[in-house]
Amino acid sequence: MAVVLLLWSSAFAGIRAGLGAYSPGQLAMFRFLIASAVLGIYAGIAHFRRPALRDLLWLAVAGLVGITFYNLALNWGQTRVSAGAASLLIASTPIWTTILAMIGLGERLTPVGWAGMLASFVGVGVIAKAEGEGLHFSAQALVILAAAISSGIYNTLLKHFTGRYTALECTAYCIWFGTALMVPWGGGLAHVVRTAPLSATLAVVYLGIFPAATAYVGWAYALSQGPAGRTSTFLYLTPVLAIAIAWLWLGEIPKALSLLGGAIALSGVVLVHVWGRGSAEREGAAPARESIR
Repeated sequence: MAVVLLLWSSAFAGIRAGLGAYSPGQLAMFRFLIASAVLGIYAGIAHFRRPALRDLLWLAVAGLVGITFYNLALNWGQTRVSAGAASLLIASTPIWTTILAMIGLGERLTPVGWAGMLASFVGVGVIAKAEGEGLHFSAQALVILAAAISSGIYNTLLKHFTGRYTALECTAYCIWFGTALMVPWGGGLAHVVRTAPLSATLAVVYLGIFPAATAYVGWAYALSQGPAGRTSTFLYLTPVLAIAIAWLWLGEIPKALSLLGGAIALSGVVLVHVWGRGSAEREGAAPARESIR
């Protein structure tokens, strides 16, 4: 989980660098073509099992909502929505994941757990207010909100498939399907690759190998180890880590209000993971994925 959060936190700088030369669709297409190639190499080494025919449609749906739509919507939205507003909207992903996991996987969260989730969301809001240019929402903000909901759907479907396949297998199938469905939005990519600055292209290569291929596999593994709703609350730490990375790497000193928001977000995550579990889970009941096989 630590590796996943660090890689996803570092992706914001890479996206900004890539959008300087690539359109949102081209950036998403190029990034996941690289991720697909990396996972293809893994598949040749690890000898992946073929997915069952009954799972093909839902793996394609997971790839459509979690890879294709999410990344196209987020890339496009970030060209028109302030950083603060975008981060706050995407931070709603754990809430949608928890709700969908309750409906689809039978997971439960205690009132203390919900309070912790709310506290983390408030903490992210404080960070967004401090680091962004105010929370100015536009029509494009609805697209980013839809991306957050689609991520919740993806997490719920992925949790289901980690009960049948390894994290590497189910992630690879979702990314391959998702990349194939991006093709209509990747027009002109070959020309831009030839003319784009090397720094922008290297940024996209980094995004494809690490925040895409590596982090998505790590996320699937983390989801396989616990309830989807509680696991997703770790995502609240992403903006906290992004600020820390900028501090250490770029010398950007965080504002006092950002540090306060980070402390609130961290306290919410602790609440969810220490006191937010149901009694059955604390007593060692089977994880939710057992009930959906």
